[in-house]
Amino acid sequence: MQTIWLTGAEWLAVLRIGLGLWWLESWRHKDKKGWFERGTGITWAADVAGKHKWPLVRTGFERVVRPRPKAMAYVVVYAELALGLGLIVGFLTPVALVGGLLLNLLYLVLMIHDWAEQGQNAMMALISFVALFAMSWQAWSLDSAIGLF
Repeated sequence: MQTIWLTGAEWLAVLRIGLGLWWLESWRHKDKKGWFERGTGITWAADVAGKHKWPLVRTGFERVVRPRPKAMAYVVVYAELALGLGLIVGFLTPVALVGGLLLNLLYLVLMIHDWAEQGQNAMMALISFVALFAMSWQAWSLDSAIGLF
């Protein structure tokens, strides 16, 4: 592939790093004290899940998240941090891309009735998909440097 300025693999690395920065910003702007001490994030998600038009979402939330709200708050918040850092430095990149894709799809399903924020989730999922199948870890990544993938 011939491009101006960067190689195709380097452009894919730019895409991967940009996605990592997006996840890092998602982590950075969260009110961690609210999520961890007051449970605001899980409370909000419980409200959304409780009104969801798909019974599977309500049931899944009741079985998986509601019994362990504090643990789930840590999972969500630190998953976003881990995804961001993993994608930026290119460490375990395919794992981070699959994890991010699944998290974005989960966010899409949870908020299916409210399209106000769906553009972000759809774009992040699309970038994850492209970065995964185009093997964006071939340039500027720890994975490439240590021959991991």
